[in-house]
Order: sequence, then C-alpha cells, then structure tokens
Amino acid sequence: MGRSPAKPVVYSVRRLVEHSGGTETIMAELTRTGVSLEDDLLEQFDRMIAKRGYKNRSEAIRDLIRESLVTEAIDRNKPVVATLSMIYDHHRPNLSNKLTEIQHHSHGNVLAATHVHLDKDNCLEVVIMKGRSGEVKHLADHMLAMRGVKHGKLVLSTTEKGLR
Repeated sequence: MGRSPAKPVVYSVRRLVEHSGGTETIMAELTRTGVSLEDDLLEQFDRMIAKRGYKNRSEAIRDLIRESLVTEAIDRNKPVVATLSMIYDHHRPNLSNKLTEIQHHSHGNVLAATHVHLDKDNCLEVVIMKGRSGEVKHLADHMLAMRGVKHGKLVLSTTEKGLR
C-alpha cells in the first residue's frame, strides 16, 4: 500500500501581466509539490531547459503540463486554433486555385491565409484556422494530400480556460 500524498502547500503570489492597455498585477495561487526522478533523467532535463532558456524547472514543468492538456483537448475534438504551413509547386496547374477553393468552402474554419513566392518554383502558404480539432485536421489533410503540395505541417493549439 502506497503512502498518502503529503498535504500540498498553497502560496499566493503576485504576478505582473502585460496587455495592450498596460500592465496589471494579479494574484495567483501556486501549489508546491515534489517530484522524484533518476539523476541522469534530471540532468538531461536541466540541460534541455537551459538550452531553451527557462529560468527554472517549475516553468518548464508547467509548459510540459500545458502541452499535455492541449494534446488532450485536441484528442477530445475540442475547439482549436491552428496554422497549416504548406510548400507547393507553383507550376502545378490549378493547384493554387484548388487550395483557395477548398478554403472558401471550409464552412468558416479558415480565418486567413498568407501566400508567399519563395522562388521561381515554390510557394509558401500559411492558413490560419479554427474549429473542432477533427474538422480542422480533416481540412488540413485534404489540402496536404493535393498533388503538387511538397510538404506541410499542421500545428494545433487551444485557448481552453484551464490553461494559464
């Protein structure tokens, strides 16, 4: 039988939040907890977070938890925002028109698109979308599967209220 978890220690902290109207101080509650890790795993983690510029382990762990929560929201077909980046062959007949047509018939999932001519043969298109994760993935898959699209990547996120 395992030990019962220690009673968490809750701290109230003041945090400065910047926004378009200036800055404001908000109160947030933090709970202190402990994690047991093997030495080599912790050393690898410390190297990784130092390379990424984290000031401390707590911030890095919070980001890992947020990433897991975003993944769970995506898996549960929750509302998401997304960017789809595609590199495609500029010379492929009607490809640009077909991509635009798909976006126009996306039932409000496409918010905006940016088109860039990279060189004489390649274009970059970035499509900003929103909707339930399943419909956004389906729309992205449809565009990425088109003949002439060389590479693409869909990045999904959420603005769920639980993320802080």
